[in-house]
Amino acid sequence: MPELPDIVVYIEALETRVLGEVLQRFRVTAPQLLRTYDPPMSAVEGQIVRALRRVGKRIVFEFDDHLFLIVHLMIAGRLAWAKPGAAIPKKVGLAALDFDAGTLLLREAATRKRAGVWIVRGEEALAEHDRGGLEPLDIDLDRFAGTLTRENRTLKRALTDPRIFSGIGNAYSDEILHAAQLSPVKRTSQLTGDEIEKLFTATQRMLIDWTDRLRGEATGGFPDKGVTAFRVDMAVHGKYGQPCPVCGSKVQRIVYAANETNYCATCQTGGKLLADRSLSRLLKGDWPKTLEELEERE
Repeated sequence: MPELPDIVVYIEALETRVLGEVLQRFRVTAPQLLRTYDPPMSAVEGQIVRALRRVGKRIVFEFDDHLFLIVHLMIAGRLAWAKPGAAIPKKVGLAALDFDAGTLLLREAATRKRAGVWIVRGEEALAEHDRGGLEPLDIDLDRFAGTLTRENRTLKRALTDPRIFSGIGNAYSDEILHAAQLSPVKRTSQLTGDEIEKLFTATQRMLIDWTDRLRGEATGGFPDKGVTAFRVDMAVHGKYGQPCPVCGSKVQRIVYAANETNYCATCQTGGKLLADRSLSRLLKGDWPKTLEELEERE
């Protein structure tokens, strides 16, 4: 799922292409994409894009008279910039926003289509799409600490809860926790002051570094290839079984439903393996408790 760094770079690329331009036509080939009916699709056609903004993991196009078009890419949704009037791809294409200079394509390479578009009028209606989390790059250590420890949650859940922090998802939370050398299942109530400061520093550093990295890769182009949940230069996310870049131990994972958390047992949990719910349920008492025990079995 595109997260804060990805959405920021998307918006920067869009600003150079559509800001101040007229949205000539809004084409949709996947009816389930549009989640609202009033105002209708036609309301945004012929309108000038006055501003672009990020609301959590959503991209917002602002038009006159407080009219907004909201795009939530969910897990597999992606944007691409194409020539004017470009056809919407058959299988993965969902919609197209046509401008004189080019066409913005919304694609989703997944069997289950989850991406959504909303057209709303008024700041109050837009605010309903804001889950209320704090912007992690706009706060100081004290506010970060107070927000983080307000409820007793696991660190993974606290970082990815949009009601706590805005724009952090599965991928960057794995990278943040690895950089902070903290277990994803450690409770916020168990953190020391030093650990909170390490997490705060890692959160801001990872988000800034990845935004800069994605921005550099785009180099004036449109970031249609760089935005992905799995990147070869990530430390642990999507790297199950591969060596940790810090210590060389194999990256581990916790799988729950469709979600996967990746971590390094050596760097983050003192060598302790965290129970993989899908596998430990089958193995029960045979599930190894430490990295050394797992390596012995392998």
